Amino acid sequence: MRKFCFQSLWIALALAIFGFSSNAGAADLQQAGSTEELSLHSLFQTNMVVQRDKPISIWGWAPANEEVTVSFGAEKQTVKTASDRSWKVLLSAMPANSNPQSMVVQSNSKTITLENILIGDIWVMGGQSNMQHPLSNCENGAVEIACANFPNIRLLTVPAIISHKENKNFPRREKDKQPDGDWDVCSPKTVPDFSGIGYAFVRRIHMASGVPIGAIDASYWGTTVESWTPLSELESMNSDVVRAQFAEWKKKADSFDPQKDLAERVKRYNQLHVEGKNNQEKPPTDLRGGPLDDQNYPGNCYASVIAPIAGLSVKGAIWHQGFNNSRADADRFYYQVFPKMIASWRAAFNDPQMAFGIISLCTDSAPQTLDNYLECMTDYGIYVREAQYKVFLDLYKGGDKNIGFASSFDFRRAWYHPQEKIPAGERIARWAMATQYKIPNIPWLPPIITKTETKDDTLLLYFDKEVSSEDSQAIAGFSIAGEDGKFQPALAEQLIIGQDTKNQPKRDLKVLVLRSPHVAKPVHFRYAWGRNPMGNLRVATTHEKDCALAAQRSDTWTMADMYQSYTGKKAAGPVEINGQELADLRKALQAADLARRIADAKALIDGH
Repeated sequence: MRKFCFQSLWIALALAIFGFSSNAGAADLQQAGSTEELSLHSLFQTNMVVQRDKPISIWGWAPANEEVTVSFGAEKQTVKTASDRSWKVLLSAMPANSNPQSMVVQSNSKTITLENILIGDIWVMGGQSNMQHPLSNCENGAVEIACANFPNIRLLTVPAIISHKENKNFPRREKDKQPDGDWDVCSPKTVPDFSGIGYAFVRRIHMASGVPIGAIDASYWGTTVESWTPLSELESMNSDVVRAQFAEWKKKADSFDPQKDLAERVKRYNQLHVEGKNNQEKPPTDLRGGPLDDQNYPGNCYASVIAPIAGLSVKGAIWHQGFNNSRADADRFYYQVFPKMIASWRAAFNDPQMAFGIISLCTDSAPQTLDNYLECMTDYGIYVREAQYKVFLDLYKGGDKNIGFASSFDFRRAWYHPQEKIPAGERIARWAMATQYKIPNIPWLPPIITKTETKDDTLLLYFDKEVSSEDSQAIAGFSIAGEDGKFQPALAEQLIIGQDTKNQPKRDLKVLVLRSPHVAKPVHFRYAWGRNPMGNLRVATTHEKDCALAAQRSDTWTMADMYQSYTGKKAAGPVEINGQELADLRKALQAADLARRIADAKALIDGH
């Protein structure tokens, strides 16, 4: 199985050393070691799961114009290979089956037999390092590993061999060279290096449904949403912010000189050698591929990880990513690209209604408090989180019955690789259990704000369901602003609508009242607006804490707007701000936080 981050780097190096090009095309990867014999795409192996209730595609290569027969269950199909040696058969849809079966593939000169195949549901795990994060590195991972005796769960990690060329296959596991690429039966021996979120997700849905589950980890560390979207899809977008990203990458690619790059690396090596800091035995001699082979060049992860498994019938996918998109254009860029990525994945697996579950961006940095509240609002990761929820909400309100969402910011870990992955996987499993497996009494949908209303010195929020804080704490995480665009933390309480029989306040749990002594007439709110934010609102059920309100806002003010509101100066750009402006904005917000805390303390002392 793939080791976290550093193992991925080792894979790329090992493949180069042992003769595989990072730009290997479909035929190159498939035919390495076999140029003419019958062969199967690497997806089709002993120990695999095939998708139930959908036609089953099986494909591979054989000598041109040769007949290939595939036998599985009670069905047998024969096809003739094309001139490019490719062949493909389509078997009828079959129901779930936990009894291991064999698949036999025959040509004129060769027979391939695959054993121990189950029929069930296949789920794809996509995203970057927080999805890739192995179970062995998770909180309570050791307990999960010890309990991972699930022979009807099968695990596959797709080798991430980054290329600008769209590949149609991937290499199988090779001892001491290539640790990924084979289906494994889930056990304490095979699960430690598998995605922690992915394992927690499939473990829950398997236990609930009893259906065999195939889990495919197709994540890769340090990647962006545009790298997971087909290049052709990105190129067709009529978007200034997308075009700007393309222009930046093209400039890097056009200016890259592999010889100059090597010379600079040798120079650095020699300098480190003189300083006694070099841990390399020899100076570099290889020519690197440059920006076109970068994992984040637009379309590269789709071409390298998703395209090789495209065409497989699957049940759905789950997604956890966003760190590398936490940049100045995040609010517009992610919101525009993410729905295109979702649609392209659904197209890749031949199902425009394929289930797709989103886990929003996890936490990072120090926790937000009332002392640093406003300063924390400048992190660009918040805008990624906002865009993820907005895309979900757009699709959900548009009638998409197979889109899912779960927040993860409320796990509150102060770094960008929080190890609390098992609860995140289980949280998105609630959505799948409720919607894809129709298991009753599993709430998953976060509260949705249906309307906002300014009333005197308060802002009212109306929800589609009853909401409350966690463990009866004071509701935290809301801020409000007037027309001046200056936010302040808000006191949030459920609307009082009378008194009960004990003369206690009777409250409408579907309406929140937001107010602040520092905002005379609020017009907009923000919630959980920090990278590691305050925020504890959720569905008002005492024994359910996982249906958390998503990070969101009612305003559309940009960072440039905030800069002008708090500094009194106009930003150089209309939307984004530069590094110096960001530093100045943070100083202004620190001053505003301090001024508010002093005013609150004075009011408390004066008895107001």
